[in-house]
Amino acid sequence: MARRRTDLLGVRAALSDRLLPVLVGAMSFLAALALGGTLACATLATSWQGSTASALTVQIPQPGDPDAANDGTRLAAVQRALAADPDVHDVAVMSEAEMNRLIAPWLGGDAASLGLSLPAIVTAQWAGAGGTGKLGAQLQQLSPGALVKTGAIWAQRVAALTTSLQACALAVLLIVALVAAAVVAVATRSGLAQLRETIETVHGLGALDSDIAGRFAARATWLALAGAIGGTALALPVLAWLAWLAAPFTGSSALQFNHLFSLPPALLASVPLLPACAALIGWATAQITVRGWLRHLP
Repeated sequence: MARRRTDLLGVRAALSDRLLPVLVGAMSFLAALALGGTLACATLATSWQGSTASALTVQIPQPGDPDAANDGTRLAAVQRALAADPDVHDVAVMSEAEMNRLIAPWLGGDAASLGLSLPAIVTAQWAGAGGTGKLGAQLQQLSPGALVKTGAIWAQRVAALTTSLQACALAVLLIVALVAAAVVAVATRSGLAQLRETIETVHGLGALDSDIAGRFAARATWLALAGAIGGTALALPVLAWLAWLAAPFTGSSALQFNHLFSLPPALLASVPLLPACAALIGWATAQITVRGWLRHLP
């Protein structure tokens, strides 16, 4: 059994294993949540943009009046045109109950009692590569006043929103990394201050900067790694709970997110990298801090 390396400088006592791991663990917890938010925004953007951009809505005023060719009602003419278009799928006429539910916040639960002539609403899915200008012109000829709208504008707004949310989550990750580095730097400088006389002595006797910095870096790496593992482990149940809450917004069932392994594969693959990143930040920060401090020694 190899002998444990002797701590001649007293780095273990100078860099306490109480405060630093707790602070790094808290930073890792926040980083895991920010990482989960970034991936969640990407997933929501993909789901929402796909369903929103393909939504097609046709509004038909006076749906019971004769169409332009006097070959039936306006609603029937529009339905025939939509059914014949290869780029239109899943055509459905919104029922009176659905209409009343939509307008209830403004006009009450029964618009018919107000004597209003409501237009007919036809919903469908648009699979065309271009816009709906040609389809809109065709429906205008059959039923003057018909309005054709797609979800393209809403899809653009959703994309802008999710991009902003992703930028905010990435900014949080960057801030957390900088705060973690600052915590390690402060702890390292505190340890250097406690061991100043010892370090000045061994440095004056010819100890290399790399050896002194390596001892501090090894200790900081271990403490950062231990704290990050704890913080990341605590974040996993929270991420699973948040994924369960967000499941309906992605078109999934909340029952699919009933344990940790139900988290998205990308998140499960990324979260374990956080302790390694924390350890790297601890090592690099301690190396830079100690080497910079040693340069000012006489």
